[in-house]
Amino acid sequence: MTTHATATREDWLAARLDLLQAEKEHTRRGDELARQRQALPWVWVDKPYRFDTEAGEATLADLFQGRSQLLVYHFMFGPDYGAGCPSCSSIADGFDGFAVHLANHDVTLAAVSRAPLAKLLAYKRRMGWSFPWASSHGGDFNHDFNVSFSEQEQRGGTIEYNYRRGSHAMDAVPAPAPVVEFAAACGTDAPTYARDRPGLSAFVREDDAVYHTYSAYARGLDGLWGMYQWLDRAPLGRNETGIWWRRHDEYGGR
Repeated sequence: MTTHATATREDWLAARLDLLQAEKEHTRRGDELARQRQALPWVWVDKPYRFDTEAGEATLADLFQGRSQLLVYHFMFGPDYGAGCPSCSSIADGFDGFAVHLANHDVTLAAVSRAPLAKLLAYKRRMGWSFPWASSHGGDFNHDFNVSFSEQEQRGGTIEYNYRRGSHAMDAVPAPAPVVEFAAACGTDAPTYARDRPGLSAFVREDDAVYHTYSAYARGLDGLWGMYQWLDRAPLGRNETGIWWRRHDEYGGR
């Protein structure tokens, strides 16, 4: 017998209608947050960032691929990683399905990482992805948008991530078990792994000018993590006590 509360269909419907009101309030609040995001002031990007792409060297403006809006996912794949972050990989599994729709709504979705392009392309082939992925190797882009940090910043506790300056959980000594586990999965050590972080940055292009409009980090990326949106609607929810997900080609046969 189940230990969870059970009810008649009528009692369930009454409880569901109460929940529906809360869900509608949540949706309306989400609409208001979206309006606040769009109302943020824009910041002109005057630094000449350069990227390596499959089509050759590119500027930030080139990453727009002729569209007026650009969404960049800051994928954790540092120069010394052997493979991309498993968490970023699970988020990126949904990109190809979304990218075609966004492209037809004047928005380009792309990933940017610090690893050399050859590493990114090899991993992209392994994962079977087709979305654009650029390398910022040797440049300041990731650091300027607060998703990569120097060893000195890490040791000095001066990292600024998710709009907070100072040491973060990923920088603890000894490193938390999940950080150690993910670092090993990426073929590196915990401190090296933690010098890259996940994030999303949005840009808009008007005439020849590019502006930064929005960035989000950490739990601010929850809405991009498609599997969690489904789990939040499953009977047992997220139901997790630790790291359970893997790269999609690392699960056993099911």
